[in-house]
Amino acid sequence: MADSVQRKPRARRAAEDSSPRSGERESMRDLVSQLKRDRIVSAAVDLFYRQGYAGTTLDEVAKALGMTKPFIYQYFGSKNDLLAEICSRAIRHANDALNRLLSQQGSPSDKLSSIVCEFILSVLNNQANAVIYSREETELAPKDREMIRQLRRDFDRRVVALLEEGIARGEFAIADVRVASFAIASMVGWAPVWFRAGGRLTKEEAADRMAALALSMVEVKRAATEGPRA
Repeated sequence: MADSVQRKPRARRAAEDSSPRSGERESMRDLVSQLKRDRIVSAAVDLFYRQGYAGTTLDEVAKALGMTKPFIYQYFGSKNDLLAEICSRAIRHANDALNRLLSQQGSPSDKLSSIVCEFILSVLNNQANAVIYSREETELAPKDREMIRQLRRDFDRRVVALLEEGIARGEFAIADVRVASFAIASMVGWAPVWFRAGGRLTKEEAADRMAALALSMVEVKRAATEGPRA
């Protein structure tokens, strides 16, 4: 009896040791939940892009997933919430990438070139999302529209700061920093409208040329950035 009493705690401890930790289980649940959200978003992007937001129902999104509408409601409260997620993903990614690129070593010219290249490739790789946002922004709920606009303002503010740094370091010659910032943002934002896969330029070529145009707009002083030639 004593041995039996002693063995039970050891067996229980062994079972607990072999089972996933609580944190690991939560992490796995979060991962599965995110994968399901991503599936819903992907199906909605395809339909919103082809049929328009107003022309698409949640029943159609559910059908494309092979699910029922209650499955979508587990992750999104409404079709408008789904639209807000689609529209906000690109700008959230842009802000994260901007923070990363600005924290790297390099001159303002190098950073500006990298920022334009990466963002052009990002919007072209997510062309449908960008088109949906530009086309359906007015369909967003006011709180979601303001949230996304605030994200865009934060992005613009950091680009302005980079341009001002370039001026202070003698690399850029810009008459109006804010106009230059808006022009660069417009270059990136309109790329999904005119770019066509399989056309004259690859995505990478388009990104490189747009980055060169951005540097031309701020009149990069090559002598200041490259130093004296041997």
